[in-house]
Order: sequence, then structure tokens, then C-alpha cells
Amino acid sequence: MWGDVPLTNGQLCVDVPGGTVNPWDVSVSQSGVPIVNGETYELSFDASSSPRSVTVRALVQVPAPPYATALDRNPALSGTSQHFSYTFRATADLSAAVSLQVGGASQPWTFCLDNLSLKSGAVLVPYAPATGPRVRVNQVGYYPFGPKGATLVTAAATALPFRVLERNGHVSFSGRSIPRGVDASSGLNVHELRFDRLHDAGRGYRIEADGETSYPFDVSDRVYESLRGDSLRFFYTQRSGIAIDGNLAPGYARAAGHAGVAPNRGDYAVPCQPAASSQRAYGEPWTCDYTLDAPGGWYDAGDQGKYVVNGGISVAQLLSTYERSLHRPGARDFAGTPRAPSRALGDGSLHIPERDNGVPDILDEARWELEFLLAMQVPADKPLAGMVHHKLHDAAWTALPMDPANDPQPRELHRPSTAATLNLAAAAAQGARLYGRFDRAFAERLLSAARRAWDAALQNPILFAPGADGTGGGSYADSDVSDEFYWAAAELYITTSEQPYLDALLASPQHTAPIFELGGFSWARVAPLGRLDLASVTSHVPGLEAIQRSVLDAADALLAVSQVQPWGQPYAPAGNNWVWGSSSQILNNLVVLGTAYDISGDRSYQRAAIEGADFLLGRNALNHSYITGYGEVYSQNQHSRMYGAQLNGELPHPPIGSIAGGPNSALQDAVARDLLAGCVGQFCYVDDINSFSTNEIAINWNAPLVWVASFLADQAGCR
Repeated sequence: MWGDVPLTNGQLCVDVPGGTVNPWDVSVSQSGVPIVNGETYELSFDASSSPRSVTVRALVQVPAPPYATALDRNPALSGTSQHFSYTFRATADLSAAVSLQVGGASQPWTFCLDNLSLKSGAVLVPYAPATGPRVRVNQVGYYPFGPKGATLVTAAATALPFRVLERNGHVSFSGRSIPRGVDASSGLNVHELRFDRLHDAGRGYRIEADGETSYPFDVSDRVYESLRGDSLRFFYTQRSGIAIDGNLAPGYARAAGHAGVAPNRGDYAVPCQPAASSQRAYGEPWTCDYTLDAPGGWYDAGDQGKYVVNGGISVAQLLSTYERSLHRPGARDFAGTPRAPSRALGDGSLHIPERDNGVPDILDEARWELEFLLAMQVPADKPLAGMVHHKLHDAAWTALPMDPANDPQPRELHRPSTAATLNLAAAAAQGARLYGRFDRAFAERLLSAARRAWDAALQNPILFAPGADGTGGGSYADSDVSDEFYWAAAELYITTSEQPYLDALLASPQHTAPIFELGGFSWARVAPLGRLDLASVTSHVPGLEAIQRSVLDAADALLAVSQVQPWGQPYAPAGNNWVWGSSSQILNNLVVLGTAYDISGDRSYQRAAIEGADFLLGRNALNHSYITGYGEVYSQNQHSRMYGAQLNGELPHPPIGSIAGGPNSALQDAVARDLLAGCVGQFCYVDDINSFSTNEIAINWNAPLVWVASFLADQAGCR
């Protein structure tokens, strides 16, 4: 608080101790400031840091749960005093505190503040994202004989000339734009630029049109060669319960998270929620009389919780990436033996501790999560035996940033759910058929757990996770588990060929329903996972032709969508309402297109999948790549407690190959609401660590990126 801090040369200066954990552990603040709904304000101040640069947090926030926030910014201070000014419009009446949170640094420093004021009646300064040149391209590149499209933002109504230039300025291709009018997803008037007939490989191409020159890009059969590995390596640095080796992941070394070393409580002997907590969440005082050891697994997203329903789809999509390499065209005939996967997915392909153990590295990585899922199953001698706890996370939300090893919060198991139980049944059944060639005992463990989970879910078919259970971690609520039953039945049948699972599969209303939506699928809608595997993995399922036809029909619908998008993406949500994690929705639609190509050989699906990736790599309204390290301008400040470089220069940015959530029309965080109010579709995104609703990372977003990157890499040489 202000207190009696002495002034230095007219400034308030505070010696900030090192070794604090949370930003709010040291703060300069004034409480009891009235904020009026609908009024506009300007918060301004001068500040500096010494002896080094430090990023702090400027807040106008109610200093009590649920911490309603009117303003949340992260000014980067230096040794020279700088002036900072932020405007905002209040959306509620608040009795707030104006705070500069300056804790969380490992070394001591001095914070100086001057001329702080909060004034009403401010003129709002609208946020204007830097979008660079008006010619938008895939900033990584294009295949020589693959589809090639770019998008020009222009006021022109008629076709314009454009040129593709080599690095030396030589004109390699020229053409005329195709006017596409005002694009609903961005509100921009755009033209499409096609240069499919440019086949010459080269680096540093640019497109010149309407007085603008694009960012550079390559034309090469190697444009997606590194993304497969980079997107998969993301999962190693997300691991819980193991020290991250800086020799394997340079720049990302850290102590083992949640290993029970003080101040951390650890993921061993984790108790269930206290009855009082579950009473608030579930309306009943549920708890249990046992503890579980559940180390390992992957941290889910920006927080350090571990969620079975998100882990299930994530590990399944990694397993499917490997399984696809055994079943894609040319890999085997239906009577033959699967061939070994490509070296890109094989043993020694990743820098992980398990490499060179005779097991494909992608399966080693997936096993880290599968072992956690197995550990979440209720023991045989306990109530709800065979069911699976929905999640494990902190009892209360922790600070941003936060090293997992420093997390002081106690960890809790949350009530088992039918959805989590069926996620284990499906993922473990899929794993059982893939690990048998490498570790028969583990494969048998997986199948046994899958069977027990299936039987337990049949006995408890409506044990749902409530939306109110969101203290300390996400709720992942889901009250329709017909899709989970379908997915689990499909995986169990493909693995075992046993009649009870086939009967459940054929009886499911999901089996003949149009389960593919143009908006994509996700952790809460997993029926497509079962349908895609039934269509592409060898089994004795009856009606295979109809199953495959449903995938092709879904791909046809996505193809039609992508063909009318001037950006090429197979995604056009109803009402132009882009959803949380829209990047992953696009990726999952690309999975559908890729699977359609695999089972049909129809190159229109292949081309749509290749071109659909352009959007994620810069051919979009923001001229921004959502994949860290790829392109000229890319996301690097994703919401994460581990990768907090924006807040603390001692920490890294997210690793190369991390994908940001992407545009989200709902704007559920204070930064997004403040900066992006009134945004249109694609513009509902900001690369800010505090914008968790548009800019988080998550395992279930990187998992489809792994599948798509592997598919794209396999299309090298396409014609």
C-alpha cells in the first residue's frame, strides 16, 4: 500500500526484494477507488526500474474474490523514467484498487513511481493492431506443385495486377487479382491472388500488389519439414513431474514440477476435494477416503492443472498421428503387416529422455500422458471403482507467471465423471493396439483399464462434471456424453473386435448422425474421433463404405466453405462468432480433410488441407502467424505460467511450435474486452499474456497441430 514510503527526488521509490513468488507479493496500491459503469478513465504514471529492466502489472481491480477487473496492463520498465497511459471504459460499478504489482522477480531491484493519476472523462484511444503489408501470405511458404494463394486488402473494386518477386527482384510470376468483396470474417474488402503455376523452388519470394509488398516466403518441398517435430516437442516442455533437461530443450530447463519438493505440495498422495468445496460445486458434499499418486502427464494449458478430458483427446490425436503412418495409402494392404513409421515419427526423432529405446518417440511422449490417465482411475476397492477422476489441480488459482516447482497450492482430486472415464476407455483402448509391438505388458495394462472404465461408465452413465467447479482450474463441464460412449465403443471395437462393443457402437445415435460440424470438433465433442478411426483404421466394422462416405461428405462441406473464404481456411462459424481456441477448430477441420484424402485419394481434399494451413501461418486479417517461431510475425506471448517472458525477462517465450488459441469473439478476459471491444471475427485476437481467452496455449490445440503438421510434411512432392 502507499503507507509511509519516503519520497526520493519527489518520486515514490520502493526496494523490491528478490525471491518473491507472485506479482502481488509486493505492490503499490490505493484501495477504495469508485469506478462507475459506462464511464471512461485514463490511468497514467511515470515509472522506472533499476538496476535492470522489469515488467510489472498495472491494475484497476476489486481487491477481493472474484477480483473483477477494469484494466490489466503490463508496462515494461527500464532504468529511465517512462510515461505510461492507458484508457478504458468501465463495464460495472466497482470499488476498486489502483495497483502496481511488482513482485515475482528472483533478484532485488528498485521501483520508482511518479505522477500517478486516474482521471474520468478520458477520450478512449482505440487499439489498432499492427497488420503490416496489405498483401497477406503464408509466411512460411508453399509447395512447388501445391496450391498457392494470397490475400490482398484493398479498397479497389476491380482486378489489380500483381507480381511474385524473387529475392533479387526478378519477376517469377505475374497475374491479376480476383476481387472478393467485403469479407464477413474480417470486415475488409479483399482480393484473392492465385499463383499456383509458380513451380520454381526458391527462398525469400515476395508478392507486390497495389503498392504493397508482402512478407517473404519460400517455395520448397521442405516448408513443413520442421513443424512436425517442433509441434510435437512442445509436449516435452509441458511435462509434469520430471525435470526438463536443458540439453534436450535449450532455454527451457526447469526443476520437476509438482514433485513434492517444498514449497510445492506435489502430485503424490493427492486427496479428494473437501466436502465443503464439492458442496459448492456439485450441490452435494462429495469427497473420498483415499489418496492417489498421479504424477506425470502434461500441464494442460496456461495453468498447471491436469484434466482427463483434455488429456484424452490430446493423447488420442498423438496416437492417431502415429497410427496414420501405419495405415495411410501405400503403408499396407488390409491383409498385410503394418510397415514401420517414417523416421520423422520413429525412435530417435525427438530430443526426449526416452529416445533410442526401441520405441517410436511419439509413443514415448504419449505414454507420459497415458500413465497419468491410468493413475486417475478409482481403485477397485473404492466407491465408483473403475471410474476416473475428472481432474487434478490447485485448490486456488496461482499467479502468472509461476514455475511449477514453486507452486505452493495444495493439489486436489475432483469427483469422477462419466466423460473422464470414457476418455480413458477410448484413449487406452487405442493405445493398447499400438504399444503391443513394443511393450506387451503396458498394452495389456491399457486394455484392462479401458475395459474397467467402460464397464464403470455403463454403471454410472450420467455422472457429469459441473460448470461451477472452476476454482483453481477449468471446469471442463459436459452434460452430454453420448459422443464419449460412441468414441470409446469405436476404439474398443477396433482393438478387440468383440461383439459387446460393436453392439454399443451400432446402437449409438452418434453412429448415423451428422456428427461433423463446420465449426470443428473439440474435447467436448469427440464423436468425430471415433468416426475418423473407424473410417481409416483397419477393422471388421460393418458398413465401412457408409462410414467413409460420412467422412467424405463432411470433407465436401468443408471444401465448399474453404472455397468461398478469401483466406482459404475451412472455417466460417455461424454469426461470425469465432470460438475460444478457434485455431484448434480449424486444425481439426484440416484433420477431417486430411483423413478424407487418405481414404479416397481425391486431391481436392489434399489441396484444401494444404491451403487451409495458410491461415494459421499468416494469410489472415492480422497478417500474423499463430504458431510460435514460424513466419515473420508470430505469437510469442501466449497465456502461460511457465513461458512468461512478457512479464519476466528471466523466463522464456513459449517454445517453437506452440500454437495460440486464436480469435475469440466472446472476449472473456479483461485485456481482450478492453482492447478488442466491438472487434469483427478475425480481429478478436491480441498477443498478450493476460488475454487467456484469445491467446492461451493448450495441449488439445497442439495435438491436432501435430497431426496436421505430419500430414502436411507427408505431402512433400505433391502434384
